[in-house]
Amino acid sequence: MRHLLPDEIDQMVDGDAGFGVAPLRAHLAECAECSARVAELTAVTDALDALPYHTPRIDFADNVLRQVQIIEPWYVALGETARRLVPRAQPMRALAAVGAGVGAIAVSGSAMWLAFQAGLTSWVFNVALDRGREELLVSAGNVAGEVLGAGGAEALAQGGLPLLAVGAAVLAGSALAAAAGFRRLVSAARAQRS
Repeated sequence: MRHLLPDEIDQMVDGDAGFGVAPLRAHLAECAECSARVAELTAVTDALDALPYHTPRIDFADNVLRQVQIIEPWYVALGETARRLVPRAQPMRALAAVGAGVGAIAVSGSAMWLAFQAGLTSWVFNVALDRGREELLVSAGNVAGEVLGAGGAEALAQGGLPLLAVGAAVLAGSALAAAAGFRRLVSAARAQRS
């Protein structure tokens, strides 16, 4: 004979009535262990019900929540920080808005002035171009060393970009030929299915 399941014991303790309760009551009449368990839990619930009702202090929830670590998403924390920085008084808000606008215009104007200085723009462009060229040559040397071996890397270093262009053209031609071959295979397979 099986004992009552926890949810069935809960039904008996709660005093539920309904279609499935009669077999559970019949089991309690026959099983001393289940009957004792229901009696223990009923005594506990009766003792809890007999306790006087207590109204917590007004700040109880705030005190508890202060001790709970809540993880906020970054955008919520950023919004809360921004709200704390905005003044509450209307005149101070207007003053803060004017100050933020003047600051934004000053920063934007300074950035525009620096960006349109011919010497600075030219210098930044030349530095970027030189670094890009150096990185391209180093990368090409590494690729040539891996693909062509040490001799190919030396030839690239001596021949420079023309050898790289020839290698790229050969590689592109091979890729196009492979794509055309695969395309023919696919069309031949489709023709056979039809």
